Amino acid sequence: MGIRKRLVGSYLIVIIITVCILEAVLIGLVRAYYYGNIERILMNQAEISASFYEQYFAVEDVAEQAERLLRGFAQNSSAQVQIIAASGLLLRDTLGERAGKTMTDYPDVRSAIGGDAAAWKGRELSTKEAVSAASYPLKAGGATVGAVRFVSSLTDSAATIRHITIILIVIGLAVIAIVAVLGMLLSGMITGSITELKQAAEKMAEGDFKARAAKRYRDELGALADTFNRMAMKIERHELLKNEFFSSVSHEIRTPLTSIKGWAVTLKYGHNDDKALLKEGLDIIEAETDRLTKLVDELLDFSKLDSGRMELARAPVELSELLRYVGRQLAPRAIRQNIELSVQAEEMQPVYADESRLKQVLVNLLDNSFKFTGSGGSIRLCARPDGTEAVITVEDTGEGIEERDLEQVRQRFYKGNGKKAGSGLGLAISEEIVKLHNGRLVIESEPGQGTKVGIYLPMQPDPDTILTIS
Repeated sequence: MGIRKRLVGSYLIVIIITVCILEAVLIGLVRAYYYGNIERILMNQAEISASFYEQYFAVEDVAEQAERLLRGFAQNSSAQVQIIAASGLLLRDTLGERAGKTMTDYPDVRSAIGGDAAAWKGRELSTKEAVSAASYPLKAGGATVGAVRFVSSLTDSAATIRHITIILIVIGLAVIAIVAVLGMLLSGMITGSITELKQAAEKMAEGDFKARAAKRYRDELGALADTFNRMAMKIERHELLKNEFFSSVSHEIRTPLTSIKGWAVTLKYGHNDDKALLKEGLDIIEAETDRLTKLVDELLDFSKLDSGRMELARAPVELSELLRYVGRQLAPRAIRQNIELSVQAEEMQPVYADESRLKQVLVNLLDNSFKFTGSGGSIRLCARPDGTEAVITVEDTGEGIEERDLEQVRQRFYKGNGKKAGSGLGLAISEEIVKLHNGRLVIESEPGQGTKVGIYLPMQPDPDTILTIS
């Protein structure tokens, strides 16, 4: 069952229950009003009649004055009037019922001859007609000498109540029908937005990442549409970056392969006695092979990170020794590029880390610094304690990073606009490795002023020897 049917069904169930309760209450109130009003009128007439008797006829016998009493009591009432003796026998009746009939079968009569006024509603024993009756005791000198009884048929009132009941039921059905129509319209407004979201999601599932959901209203569904569209934009951007990455990787692989193949052919068919040419060719083949190896290593690391299979083999690491080793490793490159590379490491307790992965991060960061720092510039590699953390910084005087690129350089496949950019994975992989160490990577940069990258590592993490990214 669709959400629209469920919504309309829920509306109808609530409305039907509400209308039924209201109908029952209203019909009950109507019945109570009509029947109660008749009962009050009859009781008032009986009370007035009894009071009149007690004031003017109390010294006379009820049986002897029954005819006069009947005419006086019935004069201003359309109800059936009965004069009843203290024994419960009927003395006179405006409808001509025979005198001497026993009236004690009626509960209101029994109460009246017992001295208490009472009302009764039920069916007349002889005609089976629905009636309402009120009986009041006739008293003389404080003693009950008889009773006066007013009786009214409920046939007309019952017909009126039935008519009002039918009107109320028709109104209730009309309300239910109107609510059903409004429920369909309102549910259509709600499910319309949901349907559009579903269609947009289906388009994205089929590969159309330009699909967007329309925002109809400023409500929860509108907020959901905004969230969906932001997600779609990110997915579209990531898809674009991925495609650019594949194109770049293809180019990165093709270029060294072309160079390797060219020199291999040259050395194969060239003059083997030219040692200078041979050395140059082998050096280029070695360099291009190293370049390919680095690219493949980055792709493998990216695959491990993406699938959650990268593991860390942790052990105590002396940062001062690690930084000096990396400095010695990259010193020849600094000399070749005429860049001042300095290493400063304060003494501190060892950090619990994977040394080879930490070395990979430092080499990646320094490689970026060497790429974007011109001849005559400087690069500083430092380590210092900061409370419970060890802070490693790589600071250069290079080109810096534009503000619009600063937040995006961490993203996978992002290469910026520089011609010196690599595969777009190095910095993203470095940040993930730092996160695996429960640390964080902070980048600060100003165009033309240089870049500073800080690695913050806890010096006393939980002593787990292996941590797998999740």
